[in-house]
Amino acid sequence: MRLSFVIPAYNEEAYLPACLESILGQIQGLEGHTEIIVVNNASTDATREVALRYPGVTVVDEPRKGLTFARQAGFAASSGSLIANVDADSRLTPGWVSNILAAFDAEVPAGKRPLAAFSGPILYYDLTPRQRVLVHVFYMTAWMTYAMNRYILRVGSMVQGGNFVTARWALEAIGGFNLAISFYGEDTDIARRLNDVGEVRFTFALKMFSSARRLKKEGMLTMAARYSINYLWTTFFKRPYTHTHIDIREQPEG
Repeated sequence: MRLSFVIPAYNEEAYLPACLESILGQIQGLEGHTEIIVVNNASTDATREVALRYPGVTVVDEPRKGLTFARQAGFAASSGSLIANVDADSRLTPGWVSNILAAFDAEVPAGKRPLAAFSGPILYYDLTPRQRVLVHVFYMTAWMTYAMNRYILRVGSMVQGGNFVTARWALEAIGGFNLAISFYGEDTDIARRLNDVGEVRFTFALKMFSSARRLKKEGMLTMAARYSINYLWTTFFKRPYTHTHIDIREQPEG
C-alpha cells in the first residue's frame, strides 16, 4: 500500500461526501495502492452511514472525541507507507495526489535528510476575494515566522492541519500523534517532532480547498491571533496556549 488517506470525522455528514468524491476522483488508476479511512469520531449523526456509501472506504470507530485521537486511530488502522491527513470539510486541489507522490519519490541528495512530512496552505472556497487576500497575507506572515524559527533559531517546523502527508517510518519513529493535545497546536507539535527525524517541507505549491466555517463563525482576526499564539507556544514551550475549542457544524454553502 502506497498512500493512506485518514479523515477524522465528527458529525460531518454534510461535508464528507465532497471530500470523499475529490479523493476518489484523483486515485483512479491507483487501485490497490491507495486506501481511504474515515475515522468516525463519536459522531451522533449519519457520518458513519455516509462514509459507507462509498465503495472501498473503510470506517474506523474512535469513541474518544478529539482530533488527535482520531488521527492516531486512523494511522493505526492504515497500511500505507504515506499517511495523508485530510479534514472532512476539505477537497483536494487538482494534481494533489501526483504532487505528493512526486515529492516522496524524488531522490534524496547526498547529505540531505529524507522527507518526513509534506504540507501546504489551505484555500478557503467559501470566502470572498477580499477575505482570501487577507488569508494569503496571514500565510505569508506565518511562513516568514516559520522560516525564522527553522533556519535561524533552529526550532520546530510547520505543517497545515488537514493538508499534510507524513511518511510512516517518520510517524512511527516519533510515536505517533500527541494525544495530550486535542485541537490547537496539534499540527505544530507533529511538525516539531517530525523535524527531529527528517525533513518537514512546507510549500505553497501544495494547496488544499477547505471550508472557512470556523473563520466565519469566530472571526478572521480572532482566529489569526489564536493560531499564531498556539503556533509560537507549541514551538517554544511544547504545549498549546489554548486548551479548549468549540465544534462548528453547518450545512455547506453551494
